[in-house]
Amino acid sequence: MKKLLKWLAIIFVGLLIIGFIVGKDSAEVETAGVDAIEAPSKQPVVAESFEQSDPVVANVVDEVVAEEVEVQPEGLSRPQKNAVRSAKQYVSMTGFSRDGLIEQLSSEYGDGYEVNDSTVAVDSLGIDWNEQAVRSAEQYLNMTGFSCDGLIEQLSSSAGSKYTVSEATYGAQQAGACS
Repeated sequence: MKKLLKWLAIIFVGLLIIGFIVGKDSAEVETAGVDAIEAPSKQPVVAESFEQSDPVVANVVDEVVAEEVEVQPEGLSRPQKNAVRSAKQYVSMTGFSRDGLIEQLSSEYGDGYEVNDSTVAVDSLGIDWNEQAVRSAEQYLNMTGFSCDGLIEQLSSSAGSKYTVSEATYGAQQAGACS
């Protein structure tokens, strides 16, 4: 369990660093009600600096930057749009359950958005939670061994990933933990 927490902490710190770098080096522009990130001269510099040390991180940075220019859902308040951007960054890095992502966005130790804004933002994205459960299950199995029941418990626990039992079961089965 300590190994798991250590790896989750490493992943979280990596997310924060990448989010900070991408956010700091991007200029926000609002055009015709569509939020976009515009920093063409900065993006290659960020990616190149990571490519030299870790090509996997460089690919993730490219994906996050590419997602930043997508059209935001209409009818959302500014905090909700910002929460959408944060949510997209999180799910581009690791698997999240609906409740886990809302908690990450609204936690004082996470992004600090209002719970309502986080909920609206997450629900506006149309995320496939079964797919997220598979990603999380695979990530857990890459870190350490789990029995089928143990992985389902970890994925569905309120102290774990907070997936529904159905999503956790699907994730564990698809990741190959169950025979």
